[in-house]
Order: sequence, then C-alpha cells, then structure tokens
Amino acid sequence: MNGGETMNYLEEFYSDFDEDGRLLSRHGQVEYLTTMKYIHDFLGGAKQVHILEVGAGTGRYSIALACEGHNVTAVELVESNLNKLRAKLDGSEKLTAIQGNALDLSMFTDNSFDMTLVFGPMYHLFTREDMLKALSEAVRVTKKGGHILVAYCMNEAAVIQHAFLHGNLQKVLENDMLTSEWHCKSEPKELFQLVRTEEIASLDTELPVERIKLIAADGAANYISECIDSMDDFTFEKYMEYHFATCERQDLTGASNHTLDILRKI
Repeated sequence: MNGGETMNYLEEFYSDFDEDGRLLSRHGQVEYLTTMKYIHDFLGGAKQVHILEVGAGTGRYSIALACEGHNVTAVELVESNLNKLRAKLDGSEKLTAIQGNALDLSMFTDNSFDMTLVFGPMYHLFTREDMLKALSEAVRVTKKGGHILVAYCMNEAAVIQHAFLHGNLQKVLENDMLTSEWHCKSEPKELFQLVRTEEIASLDTELPVERIKLIAADGAANYISECIDSMDDFTFEKYMEYHFATCERQDLTGASNHTLDILRKI
C-alpha cells in the first residue's frame, strides 16, 4: 500500500466524518475535557508558550489553545480538515495552520516548541518504522524538558465494541482481521492503527524521552455513550469526577478507546 492510496482513504473518511460533533457530544466531551486538563497540567500555568499540534484535524484543540493566548502552529495532512480549521479563524488568534505530514517536520528546526501534541497521526500509521519516525520528529522539534503528548487508539475497545457490541464478529472473522491473540490486523483500508499499552511502551524506549504518565483519555465513555449522553449536568459532573479519579489507573488504561501518552524530552 503506497502513501497515495493511504491518503485517499483518509481524505474520503474525513471529508464525511464529523470530528467536531464527536468531541462535542456529551460522551465525546470526556476525551476532550481530559486531554485539555492534562495539557493545562503540563503547561503549568505558563502563558503564551509555543505549541505545535501535529495532526490538528479541524482545530478543536489548536484553536482553543490559541484563544487562551498561546502561539500555536497546527499541521494537518488532510486538506478538507485544514479547510474546516481555517474557516473557524477570525484572524485574531495566534495560530498558523499549514498542510504537512507527521513523518516530515523538516520545516521546523530542532528544539522549537515548548509542547508538541500528536493527536491524530498515530491513529493512521501502520508500521513501527513510520510510528517511530513520527514520534522522533515530534521529539526533535520539542525543546529539551518540553512535553510531547501522543494519542493512540486502543485494541481492546475496538474488539469489544466493533466485533461484539456492534455485531460485526462474523465479518471480522471472515475477513481475517484478528490474530490468534485477538489483536486487530490494522491496515490502511481499515483506517485505524490499534495498539496495546505494551506496544506504546516499546515505542517510547526508542526515543530520548521519559514517560510521565499514560492515561485513559476517555475510559469507559464509549462503552456507555448512551448513558452519558442522557445524563443531566449534575450526573455528568460527577461522572467526570469519577473519570479523573481513575483515568491514571494502569489496570484500566488498556481498555480505554483512546490513551494519552505524556512524555518529557530529556
């Protein structure tokens, strides 16, 4: 599968996918609120820092951070996403949006950014070599002591929800989409690379970083999405309290739909 064919799959998917709607739904807010909480935690109250988001999508995080006064550079591969991001800007934000590839950030010099966010690329890279290349580039452009936050899609949630909950088991088996150890065989036509926590840890060992935390970005939210979407404000506030109290528990992290790997460049 060459890069052009992979790009066609992504363009087709994201031209129809409502990413903003996903994060704005009540259950989708769990991931967004959690990610923003940890971004703020590791900004430590610093103002007007230089932030790079690689795989910025339609700008949900980049624009929010720019509106807080930070200097944000948003890099996005998919043109339709980039157009949606730019359409939201009124010119007052300290945000530069450019089309680019996570595998090649050569437009940026070493040690340029205080924080680098990699929230989309690891979903769509299908070899260890490419995953390490994207991570290496993100680390390279981050200042020493700066943080790199990397999002992943997790294997177990995909198996449980897609194969069993949504009734696709027979299709999955017929199409030989699972290994004998129930690991999804991720390919570009399936769009998403699905990983386990030990694979994330293995990637980290190849980089000049130390892991600070690996968290469950959305925990059980997608498993009980209908329940969360029907919650009143009080119940949702309490659910978020529960989620924040448990999202760093490593016995639960691997079952989350998304994880957030928080690294510091050494």
